[in-house]
Amino acid sequence: MKTERRSILKRLFASAAGAIGLGAATKAMAEPVAEPASHVAEKEVFNVVHHQDVPLFSGSTKLGNLVFVAGKGYHKEGDIKVHTDEVLKELEKELIKAGSSMEKVLKVSVFLHDLNDYKGMNEVYKGRFGSKPPVRTTVAVYGGVPGDSLVEMDCIAYI
Repeated sequence: MKTERRSILKRLFASAAGAIGLGAATKAMAEPVAEPASHVAEKEVFNVVHHQDVPLFSGSTKLGNLVFVAGKGYHKEGDIKVHTDEVLKELEKELIKAGSSMEKVLKVSVFLHDLNDYKGMNEVYKGRFGSKPPVRTTVAVYGGVPGDSLVEMDCIAYI
């Protein structure tokens, strides 16, 4: 009998605690959480490219503490090393403009016109992002990179 009472009391207590917890959770979910105006992030865009007077894409976009830099290519004469160097310089310019740097890059995507240029691209690429390099994806693009560039890169960084 004593064991039965304990079992019943335990179940009653568990049910009451569950009901109280559920009620508090429901109330918390129902109340809107007001964020201070200073915490609302707004997207900023830079170097907007237009097509027939309609915005097509931005050279870089900033939201909160993140910067997204659009693909940069180099459309002049030169080998993969020249192209890679110029592309990395363009990425760096965009990052600095947005308040970031090469050391703050989190992700880089590399698009090669020819996979045989992988080694040459790496020779110029290495060390450009500091001692803690970003993650990277490198692919050879079927049909080549748009324009005359041998390589195109984009990146995501923080500020």
